[in-house]
Amino acid sequence: MDIVLASGSPRRRELLQMLGVRELRVIPAKGEELAPAGLEPGELVKCLASHKSHEVAELCSEDDLIIAADTIVWHEGRVFGKPHSPEEAEDMLRSLSGCSHQVFTGVSVLRSGRELLEYEMSRVHFRTLESEEIRRYIATGEPMDKAGAYGAQGKAALFVQGIDGDFFNVMGLPLCRLGQMLKEQGVVLL
Repeated sequence: MDIVLASGSPRRRELLQMLGVRELRVIPAKGEELAPAGLEPGELVKCLASHKSHEVAELCSEDDLIIAADTIVWHEGRVFGKPHSPEEAEDMLRSLSGCSHQVFTGVSVLRSGRELLEYEMSRVHFRTLESEEIRRYIATGEPMDKAGAYGAQGKAALFVQGIDGDFFNVMGLPLCRLGQMLKEQGVVLL
């Protein structure tokens, strides 16, 4: 059995390695991230994570264990995914400034046709941001590959006043929940 990460995210790979997963194959899902309209945030990220794990499972043996995840920022009834432009990143950060928002990550753990599917939600509190610091942050390039246009584990740590819930969820992989899911699939990390 191989453990396969269905994501190109270096953060997710680093988090799994931090937990001691050394023999990790990385096969990023390439399909479009499509889900039925009108899903609640938790159901949306579960749906997207499930699509990724099933796509990658087609490239693996049946006994391989596939881990897939999808993360969104949810604020004022809107999904904030990865920004497509610096202007979109700026709009997202202005909207999050001085507010609290939710980060949802869906996780799929698939092995031998048996899928465990869960999600985690954390609440993030941003301080009020100045226009110039938003522009400087965007100029670093850091926001462009992150849901909500920020990485709490990077320079945007300067924006985060607090987090209620799993910090690793905000990074894109809720480790406590994932550990329990892996254990249920026969993989014990500790």
